[in-house]
Amino acid sequence: MSVLDPLSHALAGVVATAHTALTSLGTDASSSTTWVLSIAAVVVTVRLAVLPLAVHGVRTAHASARARPQLQELTKKYKGRRDTESLRALTEERRRISAEHGVSRWGCLPVLVQLPIWFALYHLVSDVAAGHPVGAMGSDLVASLGAATLAGVPLAGRGYVGGGAAHLAVVAGLAATAALLSFVTQHYLVRTNMSVADLPEAVANAQRIMPALSAGGLLLAGGVVPVALLVYWVCNNLWTLAQSAVVWRWFPTPGSPAAARAAVRTAAP
Repeated sequence: MSVLDPLSHALAGVVATAHTALTSLGTDASSSTTWVLSIAAVVVTVRLAVLPLAVHGVRTAHASARARPQLQELTKKYKGRRDTESLRALTEERRRISAEHGVSRWGCLPVLVQLPIWFALYHLVSDVAAGHPVGAMGSDLVASLGAATLAGVPLAGRGYVGGGAAHLAVVAGLAATAALLSFVTQHYLVRTNMSVADLPEAVANAQRIMPALSAGGLLLAGGVVPVALLVYWVCNNLWTLAQSAVVWRWFPTPGSPAAARAAVRTAAP
């Protein structure tokens, strides 16, 4: 038994409930429309569940950006001082400034909490696509997913090759769409909504190449994961794009290019 099993079973319950609701409305149990909508229901459920964490992350980013100038001045003030009293004073001043601006000690918590959910979902889709029942997704639903196709390509299928030109087009199209959505989100929305002033060159370089690395990773993964998971990635990345656009437009991080653009828009008559 895996520690991720409770999460996988909970996600399986969401898929099964959505599938049952759709079929009760008259949709074909094994149609691609029913299964794509069921997968989309998982995206909506998971993203709504972690939305408070996303809001916490935005607030933490804003607080950190506001505190950064003072923290940088403090670092300069104590540069080269390694005696016990100076280190203690530096620590106390850092805590005071962080508390003053509301910087959370758990800045990485939102990401860490979400990781088990993503892993559990991957295992759920992989297991069901391989024909293994998981929780509420019994053998009947597993068989239904196994019979479902998207433009003639089985949702339980994997890989770019082995199924002909149509198979390659569908799988590559889904992977490329997920990769493009990820690149656009990170390059045009996330990166421009970060305060990069006085960042070490290595960190700045890493931020510049991260969108391309993320997109490339999705293209590589597209050749090994089930098609159903590619559908999930497309739906999830669409949500991420929309959510990031909202933050970029209305809640930009202080000191970021997005904040500068927002200031110009506000000042315009």
